[in-house]
Amino acid sequence: MARRRVTRTGKDYAGDITKLCGAWGSALKSTAISHIESGLHSYYVEDSWGRTADVQVYQTWSGKHLRTDPDSSCSNNLDNLPNC
Repeated sequence: MARRRVTRTGKDYAGDITKLCGAWGSALKSTAISHIESGLHSYYVEDSWGRTADVQVYQTWSGKHLRTDPDSSCSNNLDNLPNC
């Protein structure tokens, strides 16, 4: 399994994550979800202090989504990354 650092994200008009991007390339949301659920790859975000947060799949009434582990830091959230 490759551990991929996410440095940018694609977002739709509502701000939902549609793509993960990093030095390794990019993955659409559906592909990243498949990678995480199958164990093929994991994804994480690292802030300027070196703190990391894993990207997780979560289910809502509207389907599967991507987010970082909930914690008290906003600096490692997918929403705060620049666009791909």
